[in-house]
Amino acid sequence: MQKRRLVKYIVCFATLVIVGGLLIGALCAYIAKPDAFEFGLVRSETMYVIVTLAVILPVLLTVFIFVNLGRKTHITTVIDKAETSRDDESVALRDDGERKVEKKEKASGKRFPTLSRIDAERSRYERSDYDDGITLKTLCENLRNYAANQSLYYDIEDMRRFIAGLSVSHTMILQGMSGTGKTSLAYVFGKFLDNPSTVIPVQPMWKERTDLLGYYNEFTKQFNETVLLEKMYEANYSKDMYVTVLDEMNIARVEYYFAEFLSMLEIPDAEKRYLTVVSNRWDSDPKQLRDGKIKLPENMWFIGTANNDDSTFAISDKVYDRAMVMDLDSKAEPFIAAKEKPVHISYERFEQLAKNARKEYRMTKRNARRLEKLDAYMIEHFRITFGNRIMNQIRNYIPVYVACGGDELSALDDILSKKVLRKAETQNPIYVKNAADGFCLYLDELFGENKMPQCKKIMQKLAKSM
Repeated sequence: MQKRRLVKYIVCFATLVIVGGLLIGALCAYIAKPDAFEFGLVRSETMYVIVTLAVILPVLLTVFIFVNLGRKTHITTVIDKAETSRDDESVALRDDGERKVEKKEKASGKRFPTLSRIDAERSRYERSDYDDGITLKTLCENLRNYAANQSLYYDIEDMRRFIAGLSVSHTMILQGMSGTGKTSLAYVFGKFLDNPSTVIPVQPMWKERTDLLGYYNEFTKQFNETVLLEKMYEANYSKDMYVTVLDEMNIARVEYYFAEFLSMLEIPDAEKRYLTVVSNRWDSDPKQLRDGKIKLPENMWFIGTANNDDSTFAISDKVYDRAMVMDLDSKAEPFIAAKEKPVHISYERFEQLAKNARKEYRMTKRNARRLEKLDAYMIEHFRITFGNRIMNQIRNYIPVYVACGGDELSALDDILSKKVLRKAETQNPIYVKNAADGFCLYLDELFGENKMPQCKKIMQKLAKSM
């Protein structure tokens, strides 16, 4: 508007200059050559007309221009005000419309459509037909046979390590060479429980919790619900055992995207394990969201598969210390297995079986003394100690392994090789290489000759690679 007004002023001023100049020019011409005009009265009248026009016409034109511009300015001002008012009204209507849409969305509960649907179908997940007669030993044996029926063969010791590890921590790492059945084991375990595992392929760019749980989309006004979020919400309505497989978990940094899960699982009281999903609360949010947070289900286990090669990140001590670790470096020989059906066991029954095993098969005092001597030896020679977390894991792992049909020394050998000797990788390589033979001799002296084969194998492997 300001630009158009300036153009009008310029045009009017130019018109005034041109008209006035022409009249003044005509007057000057008449004065200079009066003979060029008519004589007598006509000359006097012509002279009068020219003088009058030369004086009055520019004045009238000037008055007309300013009056017209003033009127135009007034009209422009009115138009500007009208346009401004219309713009303000449009903004107000748009804001009011957005508020109404947001209010409607909140009332309809569409921010979490899938979670809201689970609320409506909650009865599907509240089952009661659980098998309470199974033992830990039969659980391992039946799982092995069930996997073999699907051409997946595992050693019975692997089944014992797997079940005992799940009883100690809700996080497990299956590591080893590609093609040894790591993902298959976690997947077939879900089928065996009559509750299929959720396989989540980890992406290289993952860095935070939202990569697992999802995020709120401002454009669609809905939350981008991931499969894991849906399964977590569903699990909180159920007593089933839920298995989440983080496939190739170390293709991204585990301590980044899984950090909050690890921290929550460290809280002893399961009722206080809540993960933030959204920062605000809507009255229409799904029932199980508490102030935008979801409870980390105590009946969900996270099993990560890890390939140790140049394309992956090294798993940090923070993750290794909190998770149970199982190596699958070779395939078991095929065998003829009995036909087995899925076993429907509740997580409460599984935890009760583990609790009973820890009462019945508590680690012997003799092995407890051996463990203390080994701890002192490791501190003196390698500056490595077990720590309270690892000691608790050892005490919880051994009884369940024994209840699964294993031997106490085998259980001790397995967990020491995974949780303690792994730390020797960070020590001075020359010193570790020189101390390896002495350590193996001390194991034979303390536990008996060749009673700790996995620990000796790990130390000899470290000595050769350094």
